[in-house]
Amino acid sequence: MTRVSDSHIQSNTPLPAPAELARDIPRTERHSAFVAASRQSIARILSGQDPRFLLITGPCSIHDTGAGKEYAAKLAALIPRVSERLLLVMRVYFEKPRTTVGWKGLIMDPHLDGSCDIGEGLRAARNFMREVIDLNVPTATEMLDPITPQYIADLTCWTAIGARTTESQTHRQMASGLSMPVGFKNTTSGDIRPAINAIKAARQTQTFLGISEEGRASVVTTTGNPDTHVILRGGELGPNHDLKSVKEAMSLLQKGGLRPVVMIDASHANCGKDCASMPGVYRQIVAHRASGERGVIGAMLESNLAAGTQPFPQPKDRLVYGQSITDSCIDWATTETLVWETFERLAPAS
Repeated sequence: MTRVSDSHIQSNTPLPAPAELARDIPRTERHSAFVAASRQSIARILSGQDPRFLLITGPCSIHDTGAGKEYAAKLAALIPRVSERLLLVMRVYFEKPRTTVGWKGLIMDPHLDGSCDIGEGLRAARNFMREVIDLNVPTATEMLDPITPQYIADLTCWTAIGARTTESQTHRQMASGLSMPVGFKNTTSGDIRPAINAIKAARQTQTFLGISEEGRASVVTTTGNPDTHVILRGGELGPNHDLKSVKEAMSLLQKGGLRPVVMIDASHANCGKDCASMPGVYRQIVAHRASGERGVIGAMLESNLAAGTQPFPQPKDRLVYGQSITDSCIDWATTETLVWETFERLAPAS
């Protein structure tokens, strides 16, 4: 018989069902309570009920869980000291979108050798998220593959939909069923309108193909996700963290019948992918908020133990500890300085 299927498939390896992995690496009641409380705090910031500034900060991607846990411990020590005015959430990004080729993240290639041991990657991600939550640090990630949430969503406090996938119907549908607040980034061109349309779609009930906790193909029907917002990250036409761009974004949100609130990413196109420029961009974002622009509800930073980035692939024993292998990041000392500056700038008027 003439072959008409799987002609380009080299292998097809079954994964453990999400429920099976959750039994092997369970969340405790304490984990559940912390995640639920963190999600509620973020949602209250989005709705204006909580006046704190939301800061999503952490490595561009987690490739070394040991270094990641050290970063989480430093953040954990800072969180209670600034919690009166800031809500700090750690980036624990395990999936990286690629325009062509490159390392796709810890879930896809946990051994950093091209072996693509996804089963082990899911285990590593879930274990790492538990360790971060054990430190009382809320977690933030980007959901890229629509199957991934079944494995890690229960340990996720906030999620981003990236610039490359904001226009994707699949991701808008997925976001409508996620249990945590979701931020949609403007497209790589810099256009905010697809992100606004994504919010509208994600807030509606949706029905689509998915997988159940038992790993079976299923029909998923959602209630819609009310806790969705826009993230300004710049684009091909330049940055959009300036006040004019922010006000234009808010105007478009209002015209769309949505609350005029935005989060602004200080990395990516807003800093020209130059981590040396990131602190200056971030300070401008905080200045918007400090000057009374309450619609700027938060910001994002790409931050690691060490500044910059390093070439990859290369032998793992040559990698600089705590330095990114994806986008360049600011270092921890700079991050801590920026957090304290924010805390001081957002002090209530006496």
